[in-house]
Amino acid sequence: MDTATAPVADPIATTQSYTRLQAAAEKLGLDIYGGFHPTPAEMRRSPGITQPQHAAPGVPYGTLILLGTAPSFWPQFRSSPEAQDGAADPVDRWSRRVITALAEAWQAIPAFPFTGPPYAPFVRWALATGRCFTSPSQMLVHDRYGMMISFRGALYLTTHLDLPPPPRAEAPCLSCDTQPCLTACPVAALNDGGPYDLAACHDHLDSPAGASCLSAGCLARRACPLSAGADRLPAQSAHHMRYFHIK
Repeated sequence: MDTATAPVADPIATTQSYTRLQAAAEKLGLDIYGGFHPTPAEMRRSPGITQPQHAAPGVPYGTLILLGTAPSFWPQFRSSPEAQDGAADPVDRWSRRVITALAEAWQAIPAFPFTGPPYAPFVRWALATGRCFTSPSQMLVHDRYGMMISFRGALYLTTHLDLPPPPRAEAPCLSCDTQPCLTACPVAALNDGGPYDLAACHDHLDSPAGASCLSAGCLARRACPLSAGADRLPAQSAHHMRYFHIK
């Protein structure tokens, strides 16, 4: 049996719940990074998602769930066909296969941050959940994973799922005295309010001094106190850095 469909045998006949969906995601190495109840007008701006015509334009309809990697993701991914076949974009292909199967099990519509253009507005969705915030460096920061965020996909359900309230009423950065995301970068590529100096970042990664960022992930992202919650293995960060810093 496909492990992507096993956690939820009959989601519509039983009561759909956030807890059940969270358990299904966790079995796959994923976590719910947040969710919200969008209006049809909001979803019409989202590529690849068709809003039911009978839904009132300004009234929240359905539930949008954002999925990202959990601490258990990397070991599960490494044993997958996508990780072993040598083809390009293994994490994206894994995400598409696994999340599409999960969507089918839950009678949901999947969306992905890597399909486009046009691209689904994952940053806007993330901020709408109340669980992600804009850090002083302009990078997103999550209430559990800090800056070690890796959105893999989303599920749009036309049913209403009760969502737990966000654990934080305001951005964690407001009470972060040292704000290390602004000072940890050796070449000051991240500045208060932006912009991100992409050229300086890539130049640093080309130098011997950039080896730590390449092998374990961006120093600024790791410096965020909340990033420890991701419990991310260096091999996972190194994989993403190889795709970010393509020579």
